[in-house]
Amino acid sequence: MSANIFGKEGWTPERIGDLTNQTFLITGANTGAGFEAARLLLEKNAKVVMLNRNSKKSEDAITILKDEFGAQVDVSFIKMDLANLESVRKAALTINNKISKIDALLCNAAVAQLPKQTFTADGFESHLGINHYGHFLLCGLLFDKIESSKGRIVVVASEGYKMGIKTIQFEDMNWNKNYHPNKTYCHSKLAQMMFAYELQDKIKAAKKNVNVYVCHPGASATTLIKNSGGLKDRIIFGLMSLTPLVQSARKGAYPEVMCATEEERLLNLKGYYGPTGRMQWTGPVGECTLESHAQDKAVMKQLWQVSEKATNFKWDLKS
Repeated sequence: MSANIFGKEGWTPERIGDLTNQTFLITGANTGAGFEAARLLLEKNAKVVMLNRNSKKSEDAITILKDEFGAQVDVSFIKMDLANLESVRKAALTINNKISKIDALLCNAAVAQLPKQTFTADGFESHLGINHYGHFLLCGLLFDKIESSKGRIVVVASEGYKMGIKTIQFEDMNWNKNYHPNKTYCHSKLAQMMFAYELQDKIKAAKKNVNVYVCHPGASATTLIKNSGGLKDRIIFGLMSLTPLVQSARKGAYPEVMCATEEERLLNLKGYYGPTGRMQWTGPVGECTLESHAQDKAVMKQLWQVSEKATNFKWDLKS
């Protein structure tokens, strides 16, 4: 990679200007990097709408933020469960009716390394159903509002896309024959990235006013593995979190906040942003090395078709 355009220290929140009158939607914003992203945006006077499935955790998170920034801070919550496409549709309807503009939608929520194969309400393998299909539908339902705001979509991926089978397992999307906690998770994160890059191509062809960016949090001390991983994975990551190999959740939020707020001229649509240090786990935030299989056009096109059928949602991106 070339030198970091943001300098030796990389991108930091000090680069964010005043965000008054700007609205940001974040999935999975009541804990971890999503919560820290909300905090970073609120520090700059933004309006933040959390899209979470757990009402109690969301209310607690809002209480913490209002205690920190004052009762006047503009943070709210809309209930949405990415594991249930009907819930996504209901949330999108509420958003389209009540939220006047969307400057950026941060697709942050995820599950990781579920020890046993589980399924969403719609019958999809949970990693794929939550991480990819739920966000695929949400982005589609909110796209017109995002475009009317000349807004952005930020897809939070993972370095896991480099692991596993490095393609999409179209013959067995639910991994009924070869389920594996990590490989199946990596499959879902690759799907998210391919969706984002294919969406970029479709937006360009249709001459729409939405920018889509892909990032990853590196190795960050969030609750992701704690909430969904098996005992072995929780122990391993817990030990790693005590070492310099893992950074704070706040720093893990830097890449998605950067993609949501930084000047367009400084961001590469076909780029991949996150920590640029050792193994791209920690270090200065900037553009990372991206492996070519993440932009395999034939696989991207097929995944788009499969995703439209699975979610029963047809994107309308004609010019």
